[in-house]
Amino acid sequence: MTAVEDRPQMPAEEFERIALAAEREGVRMEFIHGRLGVKAVPDGDHDEIIRWVMEQCMQQRPDLWLYPERGLRVESHRKGHAKPDGVLSPKGSFAGQGEWASADRAVMVVEVTSYDTDTDRRGRDGKPRAYAETGIPVYLLVDRDSCEVLVHSEPEDGQYVSLVRRPFGKTILLPDPVGISLDTEPFKAWVR
Repeated sequence: MTAVEDRPQMPAEEFERIALAAEREGVRMEFIHGRLGVKAVPDGDHDEIIRWVMEQCMQQRPDLWLYPERGLRVESHRKGHAKPDGVLSPKGSFAGQGEWASADRAVMVVEVTSYDTDTDRRGRDGKPRAYAETGIPVYLLVDRDSCEVLVHSEPEDGQYVSLVRRPFGKTILLPDPVGISLDTEPFKAWVR
């Protein structure tokens, strides 16, 4: 028997309708593991972290592009809908796709924690599972609360089997298929 909390709050199609209406009002929504979530609007420091990651990707992997706020269908049956802060994919990967695209071409997703407990919980717990179930090779979480970078990789059976943590200030290798050395020293300036 399925527990009540394991049942989706609504069908994915209903979520898409609600999320579209909410976006017109400036609210960003996600639907992970059957649960509706509101994603906090990024602050300036959040934007600087994404800019830095994007810049590093452009310099080291010009064949890839970090698409900000790209809506993806995630989870094992693609019933989840997430808007990562960045999706690293080959250029042109999302041409012709709608607001919620297939994650098949994503090589990495990037999330930067906000100072909102629900968003943080989803970034640390729900999203790694959803991204691993989808088969996205690398999940980079920039955790501004703990001042560290977490690199989840090697998705297997719905979870990432490798997790590497480094404090801000250290350089971290984002494993293949990403293959980027990320200097995290600048992140120290973009936390409260």
